[in-house]
Amino acid sequence: MTIDRATAAEIADFLNAHPEWTAADNRLTRVFSFTNFREAFGFMTEAAFIAERNNHHPDWSNVYNRVTVQLSTHDAGGISARDFDLARQMEKIVARRQV
Repeated sequence: MTIDRATAAEIADFLNAHPEWTAADNRLTRVFSFTNFREAFGFMTEAAFIAERNNHHPDWSNVYNRVTVQLSTHDAGGISARDFDLARQMEKIVARRQV
């Protein structure tokens, strides 16, 4: 199965709709901030289950209450629809946790 790389217009559309994300070096990046380590790790745990189910795994790191996420599709050589989808799922996780 071939995975198509996103066009510049598709990336721009995504960034316009999700201004917390940036695009550079063929990857989407966002830093999520939480109240504490437990909340940050809970987010990562929930996102990990989604990533595993979709067989699309982020490059990420956690420092106390911050999680830095970088998304890129290696098979496409850059950003693809898979990255947009995972980013949107992460946004939904954060939205649910802030209620």
